[in-house]
Amino acid sequence: MLKGLLRLAPYAAVLFSLLSTAQADDGRRVFTGTLGKTPIVVELNTQQQDEVTGRYFYEKYHRDLPLSGALQDSTLTLVEGNNRYGDHKPLPTLKLKSTANGWQGEWQNPKGKKLSVQLVEARLPAPTATTLPFIATLPKDDPYEYLRLQGLKLKPGKKDNFMGYDLQWWAEPESKISFFSIESGYPKQEQQRINEQLLGRLWKEVISYHACMLQGGENAEQWQSVAPTFLSSDIVSLNINTGYDCGGAHPDVGNSPINLNAHTGQAIKLEDVLTVGGGKGTSTGTSEGKQREEFAQWLIKQFTSLYPDEMKKPAEGDEDSCDYTDENVWGVFDWYFTAKGIYLGPYFPRVQRGCDEPEWSILPYSVVKQHPGAVKLQLPQG
Repeated sequence: MLKGLLRLAPYAAVLFSLLSTAQADDGRRVFTGTLGKTPIVVELNTQQQDEVTGRYFYEKYHRDLPLSGALQDSTLTLVEGNNRYGDHKPLPTLKLKSTANGWQGEWQNPKGKKLSVQLVEARLPAPTATTLPFIATLPKDDPYEYLRLQGLKLKPGKKDNFMGYDLQWWAEPESKISFFSIESGYPKQEQQRINEQLLGRLWKEVISYHACMLQGGENAEQWQSVAPTFLSSDIVSLNINTGYDCGGAHPDVGNSPINLNAHTGQAIKLEDVLTVGGGKGTSTGTSEGKQREEFAQWLIKQFTSLYPDEMKKPAEGDEDSCDYTDENVWGVFDWYFTAKGIYLGPYFPRVQRGCDEPEWSILPYSVVKQHPGAVKLQLPQG
C-alpha cells in the first residue's frame, strides 16, 4: 500500500472490500500478470473489436507502453508502441488467447525473441481508513492508475517556512512531481483536510505526467514548479506552473492555482470573495458569457486606474506589444491570493504567450473588499 504521506492521520472512511475485477465505466478492463517473468499491469478496451486500445506498464518501472490492435474470435493481436513520427520501425507484438478470467499468449520483439504472457483480471488491494480520499476513489474511477500508484512512494525533501507556517516538501522520484504539506499553524482537523487536498493534487499531477508520457512517446517532456502564494488562518493559496510537450505541434506552459478555505479544505471560487455587477451577484437571467464580459470590462477599468503605464494600449500596428486592454485576454484567467491582493493572470493566444503572467496584475484587497462575495474570509488590509 502507499506509504508516507499517502497515510495521514486516521479519518472516518468507508472501506472497500477486495474487488475481484477491475473495470472502468467506459469499458476499460484491467489485468495483472507476467510478461516472461516480469510482473505487469495491463489495461484493455475491446469494445470495438477492430480497434482495440490499451496500455501496460512493468511494475518495476511504471511507465506506460501503448497497445493497439484487433480482436478476432477469441484471439487478440496487439502492437506495442507506435510509429507516430513516421519512422516505420518494427515494433513488438502480442498475440493473446482469451481464458476463463483473462488472457494468455506470447510477446515477440522485432528480433524474434519470444516471452510468454499470462494475464488475469486484476484484484485490487482495498483502501484503508488512512488512504487519501483521492486515492480511495481510484478503484472505481481508474483501477489502472490505482495499481500504478501502489508502487510509488513519496520522498521527503526540504523543510520550509512561509508566512509563519512550517512546510514539508515531498517528491515522487519517477515523475519528479513535488508538492508541500503544511506541518504547523492550523488546528489538527483543518490541517489534515488541507493536506489531503494538497497531496491528493500531487498524485493527480503524477497521473497527468504519465498520461503526457504515453501521449508524447519518447520525446515527451513535462516539468513543474509549485509555490505557496498566501497562507492565513482562513486561506491556503498556491500556484502550480506546468510546462509540457506531450506530442502536440508545440510545447506549452500554464498555471493551475489552488485556493482553499482553510476551515473546510474546499476550493474557494473567485465569486466567493469578489462579486461584480448586479449588487450581490449578477442580475437574474444574465448569461455566463455576459457575466465574463462585464467582469472583464470592470477589471480593465480597475487595472487601468491602478497601473496606467502597464495598461497603456499599444500603438496601432504594434503586434509585438501586449494589449492588456483587450477584453478577450481577461475572459479566462488564473487567480490566487497574495499578501498584497488577488493576482489575476490574463490568457493570450499561443503566439503571444510571453504576455502571460505579468507581475503587476494584482487587485489590492482594498478594492476587493468593496465588492465582497458571499463567503466571509478575513483578508489583509492590502
